[in-house]
Amino acid sequence: MNVLAPLVARKTWRTLEPIHGMIYFAPEAAEGYARLGLEGRMGYFASRAAALGAVGAEPVVATFFNFNPALVRRALPAAWGLATPAQVLDARTAGADLALRRSFGEALAAPDLVEAAGLARRAAEAACARPEGRPLFAAHTVLPWPSPDTPHLVLWHAQTLLREFRGDAHVAALLLEGLSGIEALVSHAASGDVPAEVLRTSRAWPEDDWAAAVDGMRSRGLVAAGDDLALTEEGRAQRARIEDRTDALSVSAYEPLGEDGCDHLRRLARPYSRAVVAGGGLEPR
Repeated sequence: MNVLAPLVARKTWRTLEPIHGMIYFAPEAAEGYARLGLEGRMGYFASRAAALGAVGAEPVVATFFNFNPALVRRALPAAWGLATPAQVLDARTAGADLALRRSFGEALAAPDLVEAAGLARRAAEAACARPEGRPLFAAHTVLPWPSPDTPHLVLWHAQTLLREFRGDAHVAALLLEGLSGIEALVSHAASGDVPAEVLRTSRAWPEDDWAAAVDGMRSRGLVAAGDDLALTEEGRAQRARIEDRTDALSVSAYEPLGEDGCDHLRRLARPYSRAVVAGGGLEPR
């Protein structure tokens, strides 16, 4: 087997990520959680954590990494008094089914979708052989695969596994660099990829906590002085190390496909990811 360049893992994950990520914005999913009594952010935390079982807030604070713990504690364990993890997982899958059917439309029955689902599943199953040190991913590995008759759900479940596989690796890389959850968000914002206010408010961090995190990173030479939030050269080097380590820790999932297989998977899946984005599937509602 040829050694796969770690960057291929990042490129393949990014291409397919909308197919997983839409579940956090899909009104179909939110409506399903609401029918169980889970309103607002409670649905997000319960649905993503449900694979862990009826856990309290602290395992979720640890594995989700960058949310204000107070926000998590408002949702868990209270959610489990309203719905069981199994009910929440069923609602999540039902929401994904409806949302992807809406996004994919007539392409739902296309042979390309079946082939993409098969390739993604092969990568996800390779990841499942390496659960060590990846608690959130490991919890998802025991969830049942959707029926082969629903390739859109097979593709979604495969990408969900691959996303959590990479996510746990990313947390490990952040910890090696000594970054806290809020500091990881500051680094992300200072890179210019996502506005600081979006990251701060979506994770419910108070302005004072955010300012303290910025000051702490500035004192360590990671964030530049001045009113504009920007990384220093050292901060950019740190961020590159984090992404490179994440790639290196994620590449084993894609090795069975090889570079040609990963390229082919991206070609197959790209129209479906674009359909999700074009349909507003990643827009907050």
